[in-house]
Amino acid sequence: MPAESAPHARTWLAWPAKESVWEELLPEARADVARLAQAVAEHESVALLARREHVEQARKVVGDGVEVVSAPLDDLWVRDTGATFVTTTEGEVAGIDFNFNGWGQKAEYHLDARVARKMLEHAGIERVVAPIVAEGGSLEVDGEGTLLATESSLVNPTRNPGSDHDEIERALGELLGVRKVVWLQGVAGGEVTDCHVDAVARFARPGVVVLDRPVDPDRDDVFARAAARAREILRAATDAEGRAFEIIELPQPNRADMPGTRGAEFLYTYVHFYVGNDAVYLPAYGDRHGDDRAAGILADAFPGREIVPVEFNAVAEGGGGIHAATQQQPVSAAR
Repeated sequence: MPAESAPHARTWLAWPAKESVWEELLPEARADVARLAQAVAEHESVALLARREHVEQARKVVGDGVEVVSAPLDDLWVRDTGATFVTTTEGEVAGIDFNFNGWGQKAEYHLDARVARKMLEHAGIERVVAPIVAEGGSLEVDGEGTLLATESSLVNPTRNPGSDHDEIERALGELLGVRKVVWLQGVAGGEVTDCHVDAVARFARPGVVVLDRPVDPDRDDVFARAAARAREILRAATDAEGRAFEIIELPQPNRADMPGTRGAEFLYTYVHFYVGNDAVYLPAYGDRHGDDRAAGILADAFPGREIVPVEFNAVAEGGGGIHAATQQQPVSAAR
């Protein structure tokens, strides 16, 4: 599995579909996705999945710069529901279908379970069905053989009953070409994903990890404790090449400085950025100091890439972020 920073052939997104999920936030969530699709399309090709009955609506909103693809789906979380792309030893691109099951059957998923297949059929890419259940947000690779993952989302009876670390590591090694898994603890049952790694720690490059940091951590907050524990684990760990990790802390926005009120499911983290071909797409929360600080940290971490702030607060209200709404398709190296 190439690093996210490797060249993309396209980025995939999905159009929010269900009023029963988003209720009064549905128009705003669609506006967030359209805003992100248009921003990414300024730098690379974008394909947006939409239900057949929403295709024309989506086309009108996103414009001609984004390809809209008819597909069955329940929601916008294409990082988790869609294919995870890998390159073969021959340089071809293949797609892993990780058997999405609604984050352990916590949500309706019967249409989303078909998203990976539809993506790969449209792209003309080989589909490989995984022997385990996982979501794309639970997989963070450096492209050189190292995987970061949370135990809570993968070594979990709602995904892989009866499987231990070793069995899951073997499957991931065969599917993704990783040689070492660094397990972070995560939080089981805290929210629907059971604490995906992409809300905790991300690679800037091999050996360098961007780590979420609460601004004013509460000792009773299980997610703050998980971030602190992740820091301890990473400081003691090495990657597949034997390198110690350099850790770049990325402070969360200051909730008191954000406009408006936020619900209990709101996702407060800049770590949910997405690395595109020439840009890094950063959630902009409206905390001006926090947004500017995060942009500066990521500009240093990803030299040569433009930092593009994108308002994504309606989707954050649903518990997700920019990274969960995107999935990269790497360029084929085959000739």
